[in-house]
Amino acid sequence: MKAVIQRVAYAKCDIDGVTVGKCNKGFMILLGVVEGDNKADADKLVKKIPYLRIFEDENGKMNLSTLDIDGEMLVISQFTLAADCSHGRRPSFIGAAKPDEAIPLYEYFVKGLKDSCVKSVETGEFGADMQIELVNDGPVTIILDSKDL
Repeated sequence: MKAVIQRVAYAKCDIDGVTVGKCNKGFMILLGVVEGDNKADADKLVKKIPYLRIFEDENGKMNLSTLDIDGEMLVISQFTLAADCSHGRRPSFIGAAKPDEAIPLYEYFVKGLKDSCVKSVETGEFGADMQIELVNDGPVTIILDSKDL
């Protein structure tokens, strides 16, 4: 399971001009479910992400987590994180989990974040054509792979 975490001042997800998910100061997370991922992979990310200390404290040091700042999260499904670009110029997405496997894990991950006492966790819509708008704060972007944790 792969996650791209962006520290944001604001993020929103629109589908057909309608905002379906948003967050204020916190994280915008792109989540890719890879073939073979399971609940243990989601658990690893849930145990790490809310506690990442990448918000500045009173001394300007990245020392605070989303929980410390009462931050919010927007989670967007992103199968293209499983792209294999090793051959030719057209990425292959064969490594991405199929929807019947990916959707339950995506939903399990989101529920895990909600259960971790994050102030607000909103989402886009799995498989939809989404337009994402965000203000990356810093910028700060962290990439996590559950296989590395």
